[in-house]
Amino acid sequence: MLYSQRTPEQKRRLLRELLASGRTVQFPGAFNPLSARLIEEKGFDGVYISGAVLANDLGLPDIGLTTLTEVATRAGQIARMTELPALVDADTGFGEPMNVARTIQELENAGLAGCHIEDQVNPKRCGHLDGKSVVDADTAVRRIQAAAQARRDPDFLIMARTDIRASEGLAAAQDRARALVAAGADALFPEAMKTLDEFAAIREAVDVPILANMTEFGQSELFTLDQLSSVGVNMVIYPVTLLRSALGAAERVLDTIRADGTQQAAVPDMLTRARLYELVDYQGYNQFDTGVFNFQVPGTSR
Repeated sequence: MLYSQRTPEQKRRLLRELLASGRTVQFPGAFNPLSARLIEEKGFDGVYISGAVLANDLGLPDIGLTTLTEVATRAGQIARMTELPALVDADTGFGEPMNVARTIQELENAGLAGCHIEDQVNPKRCGHLDGKSVVDADTAVRRIQAAAQARRDPDFLIMARTDIRASEGLAAAQDRARALVAAGADALFPEAMKTLDEFAAIREAVDVPILANMTEFGQSELFTLDQLSSVGVNMVIYPVTLLRSALGAAERVLDTIRADGTQQAAVPDMLTRARLYELVDYQGYNQFDTGVFNFQVPGTSR
């Protein structure tokens, strides 16, 4: 009922344990708080909160237009709805090193288990688009150093993301990865790797957990969990999968209403009223206050 029983500190420790478990964990992307609960119900290891999804949900492109306040608020709303650890995309840290420091503390306050900070220039763009630019090594290192210094909970995970592969090649990505880990990164996110061999090369370069971004329509093939595990990937994210699926379904049902004058043909594909009530836990609220839940839930067909 209400929010998770597991505290943010417990979730952070759980994330550390997952990354040290020796298996490859899966973090689907939540686009709102209720989708985070659905991810948990389906047995996944954690929840990912994409900066692109947060921007797109506001009707904005993923070019660094969202603010720290918007990201921390929405990410906190999502994180508190699940017992799972949540990792959030903090873009470039929303400014210079002092801004990065504040970003870390705001995300700690919001209950996140960790975040990643990238090495793109401002304004940034989606990691799977062409024309990205990255900052020099010194600037990238100072961002991670500021994040590590600002952290108050030692279990809050600071992940460094590097986008340098697209502009300077794999060897540069390996060098940047080493520098970011030396600066204090607990884990590494090599963006837009194109082959399993490239993931393996990053794995060889650093001794911290690494993440694979399995986003649709991007630079990377949609490798399976077993394939990624075979080259030493520790965490896999599916950042925009649920949002794309939900919006695709919404577009189709709107087309149906326009064509048929009714949504009737689309009803069999909808989440039923009973299932929605189950997800929001009406029964749990009733146990707390019988005045809340004083009606019959429709059957599973509605």
